[in-house]
Amino acid sequence: MAMRRIKLVVAYDGTNYCGWQVQPNGVSIQAMLQKHIEALAGEKIMLTGASRTDSGVHALGQVAVFDTSKPWPAERFVPALNQRLPKDIVIQSAEEVPADFHPRYQKTLKTYEYRILNRRVPLPNERLNSYFVPRTLDLEAMREAAEEITGTHDFHNFCSVKTKVTNTVRTITNLTLTREGDMIYLRITGDGFLYNMVRIIVGGLLKVGFHKKTAADIRKSLETSERYVVGPTAPPQGLTLINIEYLE
Repeated sequence: MAMRRIKLVVAYDGTNYCGWQVQPNGVSIQAMLQKHIEALAGEKIMLTGASRTDSGVHALGQVAVFDTSKPWPAERFVPALNQRLPKDIVIQSAEEVPADFHPRYQKTLKTYEYRILNRRVPLPNERLNSYFVPRTLDLEAMREAAEEITGTHDFHNFCSVKTKVTNTVRTITNLTLTREGDMIYLRITGDGFLYNMVRIIVGGLLKVGFHKKTAADIRKSLETSERYVVGPTAPPQGLTLINIEYLE
């Protein structure tokens, strides 16, 4: 039977998982999906994801592919898998793609959103998908600093020391901060993101919002070759992978 490549778009609540990638220290999204796809297809498969989201990080538009000899129309995998998967993982769509399609090694634009709950006391129903910040934030100062981040820069000061890549230059095409009631939404789109990059950007902008740092500090962090990190890494639960747009 000829092998076919199936592309999935996956949404998940990352609260109860150790991240996307299979790891020895806990249950991952990849492992959970792979187990149920294998049970459904009746064969061993290797699931490859587009973005290795960390423990506690969520997704609405994660992309993953697998090869199978199962002759089903691709769209049948959506209801069949959703009946088997836990409620915190949902297949949004499935389609057959060319055999050489790889979710990571193609030109893409990725969009992430970080949610900050900015009020005096927390809300229990928001605790798993936002970061509670009780202090007053200067949103205009944060927006001014965010303008420094837009464009092509070397983001070596906006990634974890665990980052293994040698090229840390990335292009941010859009970065917005909006407020609706007590919730601040940071929406960022770029051609790629380094390990913990979005969460470190959030941490730096929060420092600006507290008037502990300025837009000039953000600029310095982007321009200097020295290690100069403006802020801490914001916690994972506020972060969601919104969408991956394939450009070719």
